[in-house]
Amino acid sequence: MANKITFFGHSAFFIETNQGRTIWIDPWLENPQAPEKLPDKAEAPDLILITHAHGDHLGNCEKLVQSSATEVVAIHEIQQYLLARGLPNVTGMNIGGTYVTKDISVIMVAAIHSSSIQEGGSLLYGGEAAGFVVRLEDGLTIYHAGDTALFGDMVLIGTLYNPEIAMLPIGSHYVMGPKEAAYAAKLLNVPRVIPMHYGSFPVLTGTVEDFSHEIDEMGLKTEIRALAPGEILTI
Repeated sequence: MANKITFFGHSAFFIETNQGRTIWIDPWLENPQAPEKLPDKAEAPDLILITHAHGDHLGNCEKLVQSSATEVVAIHEIQQYLLARGLPNVTGMNIGGTYVTKDISVIMVAAIHSSSIQEGGSLLYGGEAAGFVVRLEDGLTIYHAGDTALFGDMVLIGTLYNPEIAMLPIGSHYVMGPKEAAYAAKLLNVPRVIPMHYGSFPVLTGTVEDFSHEIDEMGLKTEIRALAPGEILTI
C-alpha cells in the first residue's frame, strides 16, 4: 500500500498513509476549487492539522469531527477555541515543538502571516500562524508551509527535517508569489513541490507557469507537481 496525497483545492490536503492512517491539513471543503466528492475515508479522519485560524484554513474542521477518534492538532489558542466549541479531542502545541501521535510525527514550524477568527463583527486572536512538518510512519516527510511569506529560516527546516515534498503557496497578495516560492524551494533544498493557495480567488494571481519559470531561472532541479483539485499523488 502506498502513501496518497489528495489536493482538495486552495490549501486543503488529504493524506492517507501506507499504514491506513488519514490526515487532513487545513480542510476547507467549500473552497472555490473543491471537487464535489470527498476522498474515500475522508469524513472521519484520524488527524486534522490546522495551520492558522483564518476561515479558509480552519475551514470545515468542526464538520469533520464526528467523535473523539478524530484528533485535531493546532496552536494553543486555536485548541482553546475549539475545546470551547465542544470538540472532544484537540491537542495544542506551539512553534518549535514536536508531537507524536498514532505513529505520526508532527512538528510545528514558523510561518509569517496573521491569524484570527472572525465571529460576527469581532476578531478573536488565533495565536501565531504556523506550518507543519509531518513525518509519516514509513519516514516520508512532508512540509506544509501554511500561509506564509518567504523567510530565511526555511533553510533550517530543510536542513533539520529534509522534507521530500513541500506544499508551498504561490498565489501572491496574501502569501508568497512565484518568485518568493521558488526561492523557498531553493532554501529548503526540497526535491518536489506541490503548489497551493493560488487561483482560488482573483486576487491570487500567481500561476504554476510563473512558478516553473522562476524555478528554471534559479537553475533548480525541483520537480513541480501541480495537482488538479481531487487529483491524487501516490508515493
